Amino acid sequence: MTGAAPALAELQRRGWTLGVAESLTGGALCAELVSVPGASAVLFGAVVAYATPVKASLLGVDADLLAAHGPVHPLVATQMADGVRRAVSVAGRPADVGMSTTGIAGPDSPDGQPVGTVHIGIVTPTASRTAAFHFAGDRASIRRQTVDAAIGQLLDTLQE
Repeated sequence: MTGAAPALAELQRRGWTLGVAESLTGGALCAELVSVPGASAVLFGAVVAYATPVKASLLGVDADLLAAHGPVHPLVATQMADGVRRAVSVAGRPADVGMSTTGIAGPDSPDGQPVGTVHIGIVTPTASRTAAFHFAGDRASIRRQTVDAAIGQLLDTLQE
């Protein structure tokens, strides 16, 4: 059983569905979620919005926000999490919960923020939160830590 199982079980208990928007994790978060048998009961889908313009065009992140602050920003994470709910709609029904990852896995930083800077967004019908992290390690380690932190943030939010 992976760390994702308790979060998925809590979503199912609430009758909520999930959409995932990923940038630096490049699909690893969704892969972790679908490794849990029965994930299809709650997971609508995921969007890997790796290129900054896709965050605006597909997820509805404010283009002015992206121009002013770049993609690694807490408000970008929140808007990605909110936008993916609509992006993965099924039969006109948006996902109840959206979660997102955006950050810098390295080895270099395109905008001067430290490598390891990560923002995770969670939006539910009752809450909206963003958590900031500064992970150490190589690219693979930062991405793995982000996946683990995102799942932890999801579970924490659902248990509030």
